[in-house]
Amino acid sequence: MKAIKRWTGMLLALAMLAAGLPAGAEDAAESAAAPAAEGGSWSQINQSLARGEDWVRIVSLPGEFQLGEARPLEGSPDLMIADWGSYPSMDGSTVCVPLAMELARQWLDLQEEDLNGFVNFSTTPVAYERLTEGKANPMVTIVSRKTMMDDAHPVDLVLGTGPNADERAAAEKAGKELVMVPFCCDAFVFLVNSENPVRSLTVDQIRRIYSGRIKLWSDVGGDEKSTIAPYQRPHGSGSQTAMEELVMGNWPLIGTEMYISDGMSDLIAQIGNYDNARNAIGYSYLYYVEGLYKSGSIRVLDVDGVSPSPENMRGGAYPFTVNYYAVYEKGNETAARFADWLISDEGQACVAQAGYVSLR
Repeated sequence: MKAIKRWTGMLLALAMLAAGLPAGAEDAAESAAAPAAEGGSWSQINQSLARGEDWVRIVSLPGEFQLGEARPLEGSPDLMIADWGSYPSMDGSTVCVPLAMELARQWLDLQEEDLNGFVNFSTTPVAYERLTEGKANPMVTIVSRKTMMDDAHPVDLVLGTGPNADERAAAEKAGKELVMVPFCCDAFVFLVNSENPVRSLTVDQIRRIYSGRIKLWSDVGGDEKSTIAPYQRPHGSGSQTAMEELVMGNWPLIGTEMYISDGMSDLIAQIGNYDNARNAIGYSYLYYVEGLYKSGSIRVLDVDGVSPSPENMRGGAYPFTVNYYAVYEKGNETAARFADWLISDEGQACVAQAGYVSLR
């Protein structure tokens, strides 16, 4: 029965991915074999993530991290199932999809047509659930090789924002110690509609807006008597964790279902297209806004008069600078070696080539 399920699932995945569209294109994202969790990360991306003309190979092949052997799938000799070998099975946050694609290009020499199926990220909360509970990231495919990766192999490594308090508690309850290795910088940013005259907010103003103490844009230099519409993300999402723990701290978040956006793409669309768009404010990560889901109808605010530039991130001048992490269970040697490589000079060059702000 298990072999039949694998065979059926693989046929479905390969059929869905065989369209041959450019990696990361919106149509390809929608047709990719996405996880069950609300369409997975690809449903939150509207930009092409195909490698640029200036792409260079950084890793010398064959290298330390390679996939294992592939064998014919039981009952279907034309289809293959492959072991993960020395390459870690990954899942993670939407914002780290381009990095996972770059790592697969460098270490596995995968072609662009294969990357949509191979980088099958489920978004932050599901990725940490899989890591903590020892679950696999299913339906990872290499289309050109008619290959499905071993769907019984647990997730080794999560790439993304750090786990929130609930996720850390779940790991502790499961008896698992999570190791977090920061590998890049990004900015947690606040967004308004491009028609909003406000250009900067202070940290205190942001906290007062999201705790319900400031309700009018005129109180922070905006339009007179214009009521602020403060959008949030669901608890457990990577951006909501940053909002709760990094920005608000002990400040209470205003509770309103009216302004909850399921996905980061939804939040950006709502701020840009909301009927009372000039009233809206929301938040995301700068890398996501600039590289994964672009909208000409939003603007990124400065915070305390400081812009979220690479220099201000590395130097700590921007108040809401964050890291993305390679997270794994202590004792997983494959994941540990890969995380160590990711912060090496070679690994950091790959991080930078994927468009992230490297640590150095």
